[in-house]
Amino acid sequence: MTWVLIAAAGGLGAAARFLLDTAVARRNRLSTPLGTVVVNVTACLLLGLLTGWGLRHSGHDVLVATLGVGFLGGYSTFSTASVEGARLLLAERSIVALVHAVGMFVLSLAAAALGIWLAG
Repeated sequence: MTWVLIAAAGGLGAAARFLLDTAVARRNRLSTPLGTVVVNVTACLLLGLLTGWGLRHSGHDVLVATLGVGFLGGYSTFSTASVEGARLLLAERSIVALVHAVGMFVLSLAAAALGIWLAG
């Protein structure tokens, strides 16, 4: 039964990612793909919050797996970020590609740490 919950949550996470990415893309005036950055940073923040909460509240393994692996697994999209970085490189925008990749890494890591700290 757990795998059904995880799969359903993954589908909901993917739908949420699409909606947020689309909303950001409509408002983005830059030629840099910011939607993926917003999605991945918020995914890391939420995963940090969930991880911190899960570490302090044992016995909720199915909930943590459903939300973490399912919803946030479907919501986050680091593979898309890799493709966007490659496209920026192919468009000979090396500096933008580097800032995009390193910036997303640093922001995502900081967001995850903040989430764990906030949950404590």
